[in-house]
Amino acid sequence: QILKRHPRIRIVFLSMHTEGEYVLAALRTGASGYLIKDSCLQELELAIRSVVRGEVFISPAVSKHVVDGIRNPNALPASPLERLTLRQKEILQLIAEGMTTKEIAVRLNVSVKTVDTHRSQLMDRLDIHDVAGLVRFAMANGLVG
Repeated sequence: QILKRHPRIRIVFLSMHTEGEYVLAALRTGASGYLIKDSCLQELELAIRSVVRGEVFISPAVSKHVVDGIRNPNALPASPLERLTLRQKEILQLIAEGMTTKEIAVRLNVSVKTVDTHRSQLMDRLDIHDVAGLVRFAMANGLVG
């Protein structure tokens, strides 16, 4: 959302996750850098300076995972969002926007039962079992603002 409004801004993720799938997801969303939360001050400074120069900075603690993922794409599991069908993403977005099951059914011209089935599949696939969790997931993955 930030990059849509301000395309010249550079974003550096600060995360506890070292797995390649998180790094790649951050980079796919437009991040210019990715650091681990326990990075030292010098590494943070290096990341900021690199990103300001227009470079991409990836913390050495995670770069091996990223390279492994590039060399062997099957080594990285698909991100949770990538595991969803287009229809599931659409329904997730509508749920996150606050629409009821009935409103979603009318909007998509499907039955309430179909929407319920998609919602159930979403929850199973994401291992999120409440609407609030789905909303948080949708917001964290840029499906809603």
